[in-house]
Amino acid sequence: MVKHGTTTKVVDEGRRTQRRRKAFALTAAGTVLGVGGVATLAAWTDVEWVFGGDGAGGPGVSTSTFEVQQNTTAAVDAAAWTDEEDNPGGEMVFSAAASAFTPGDTTYAPVALRTSPTSIAGDVDLQAAVTASGITATDPGGLLFDAIDVRVVTDDAAFTCDATAFSGAPGAPTLIADGDLGTTGGSATQTLAAAAGSVQYYCFELTLPDPLPLAPGTTADDYMGRSIAPAWAFAGESA
Repeated sequence: MVKHGTTTKVVDEGRRTQRRRKAFALTAAGTVLGVGGVATLAAWTDVEWVFGGDGAGGPGVSTSTFEVQQNTTAAVDAAAWTDEEDNPGGEMVFSAAASAFTPGDTTYAPVALRTSPTSIAGDVDLQAAVTASGITATDPGGLLFDAIDVRVVTDDAAFTCDATAFSGAPGAPTLIADGDLGTTGGSATQTLAAAAGSVQYYCFELTLPDPLPLAPGTTADDYMGRSIAPAWAFAGESA
């Protein structure tokens, strides 16, 4: 026969044993977690930065500069180089005939180009003439603008900008434009050396043809008393 008291004692001891095992297990688990937490807090951290410099503490990466300058003085005055990036640009002064054009007259004006002293090398291309911005002219319908012919010669050595420049003789400047004022651009590209290392000289020739190329419904009288201000762009691109 089993006594109830003995049975109760055995059951209580079993429960206490289970509780001790659970407590031990929880304590052991807490110890493991505690060790892990201490290891994380004890890990050393560091960050290292570097930058691209120029060897003297400044920025080490920068863009180059491409800048074309112009000079519209006949003798290319060394102090007269300017940057003119917006229409109408620098003023070319044509020879005296331009102020009183009659059919058959021709006039000339020079301009020279180079890169700026801090520029890299590049190429330039002459574009066809357009109307100068902000310059008051009198040419309703563009009759005079459309009637005028243009020629342009160029060389990398200085030359006199007059009829002799268009002789086509051996050694003469190279003809790069020949045609109607409003549609004729340069036929060749010119290269400018870096840091003002070269100068490209140009001579523009404008002619009012004789006989006049009359627009439909007009007479020669319609072309009198008019004025125009053509503007040319040299499109530049770094080499």
